[in-house]
Amino acid sequence: MPSAMNLGVILTAIVTPFDAELRVNEEAFVALMHHLAKHGSDGFVVCGTTGEASTLTDEEHLGLIELAVKERPPGTTIVGGTGSNNTWHAAHLTQRATEMGVDATLSVTPYYNRPSPLGLKRHYEEVAKATDKPMLLYNIPHRTGINISPELLAELAQIEHVDGVKQANAKELQLIDGLDLYAGDDGTFARTLDMGGAGGILVASHVVGDEMRRMVNEPANRAEIDASLQDVYKTLFMTASPTCTKAALNLLGLRAGGVRLPIVAATAEELAQVRTVLEHHGLLSGGTAVAA
Repeated sequence: MPSAMNLGVILTAIVTPFDAELRVNEEAFVALMHHLAKHGSDGFVVCGTTGEASTLTDEEHLGLIELAVKERPPGTTIVGGTGSNNTWHAAHLTQRATEMGVDATLSVTPYYNRPSPLGLKRHYEEVAKATDKPMLLYNIPHRTGINISPELLAELAQIEHVDGVKQANAKELQLIDGLDLYAGDDGTFARTLDMGGAGGILVASHVVGDEMRRMVNEPANRAEIDASLQDVYKTLFMTASPTCTKAALNLLGLRAGGVRLPIVAATAEELAQVRTVLEHHGLLSGGTAVAA
């Protein structure tokens, strides 16, 4: 299924770097965008789950989206994470991100509220009115407590500007007429590509973006590459995200900084496992990042 949005195939759900006082580190964020663009990323989802959006103020959240649009590497796309379980708030963030010049927005299902299918449809109808840009739905039931069934996805696809879905329910990963399909988990990226999906909104691309690009460019080798990266996927998500992703980036000298509560920093044991997997993939040599 060809992409109608042209957002790219590898969209990295970029972390939000913090400084020593856990303030947003804008310089490190821009540097990370440019690094990732050189290593496989076609674009970035800014202020998503991996970006710790739930711990950002609206000022920080919208400021980071604005910075991403302004400082994006040439040829890359910016998808603003603008979801909320408050319909008014989601519409407000979506409108502001649209005004800032994003290429699309990502809107998670209303967590905790657990609305009915009708409530979910009304929610997305209202949010979609706030933008003239493509909107990707985000289905991640293990975090939100609500699932968008394939049948309901097909219905939501009829809403103007609803053009894609980030599908993190692996059991229901399938093409839906009218929606671009993006893998919501690194582990389903290869399968999404195989079935003709648009790509993936990924986390492991922070550290193995070149290998994930090979999965796009070398379909004959895709299954083998995917199998070789399973330890990376598992390690980055062995505890609450983005704990281990930030730990990996810091080991690689990419200044991700710490995490904000209620997420906590990697333990010594977790950090050792992150270091081991980076060394296994040739990204660290004797504790030193290998120049790319």
